[in-house]
Amino acid sequence: MKRVLVIDIGGTNVKFLVTGEKTARRFPSGPKLTPRQMVAGIKQHAGDWNYDAVTIGYPGVVKEGRVIKEPQNLGRGWVGFDFKAAFGCPVKLINDAAMQALGSYKGGLMLFLGLGTGLGSALIADGVVVPLDLAHLPYQKGSYEDYMGLRALKRLGKPVWRKHVAEVAKRFMAILHPDDVVLGGGCAKDLSKPSRGCRVGDNSHAFLGGIRLWENGQKKKGS
Repeated sequence: MKRVLVIDIGGTNVKFLVTGEKTARRFPSGPKLTPRQMVAGIKQHAGDWNYDAVTIGYPGVVKEGRVIKEPQNLGRGWVGFDFKAAFGCPVKLINDAAMQALGSYKGGLMLFLGLGTGLGSALIADGVVVPLDLAHLPYQKGSYEDYMGLRALKRLGKPVWRKHVAEVAKRFMAILHPDDVVLGGGCAKDLSKPSRGCRVGDNSHAFLGGIRLWENGQKKKGS
């Protein structure tokens, strides 16, 4: 069985887990984190783990397995970085929201909204992963991310933030008519209850998604 090291890069922490282990590890990320620093942190904190392949959930735009846009909430240098050479084994990159969506998927058409440092989003249609980039589309006096991410939660307070999450989920559901809607990401725990027609995800599903990416027959459009 292939042992996969799954790395979930967030704006606050880098979390990682390898096949066969039960407890994820982490270290802080932040707005100055570069890919070299990320790799060094993984090697330092996971030096006792053996793995055959790596999946990286990246908080930004990935296309055909390559980072094509620098992240909003990290440092620079991600575009063009050779992760395969850095880790010395096969590496697959996928958008971080798409990775958690894949781990949360149960069938049909699923919409995933990741309430984290920013706002992640993805669709899965009959097993095909379709990463989205909804965070910076206009909404009220800013963007969706301005009303649904961690900064919005701190700025608006839980009651108002929860109302915006419910309203935005309702809007997307009216457009896409999904069979399933998952509200995931680190801030999902601050929802008193899931919005109507939604279920609350779990960050641990990101690790399952990273493993599923290596399974035979897994399909994705972009990453």
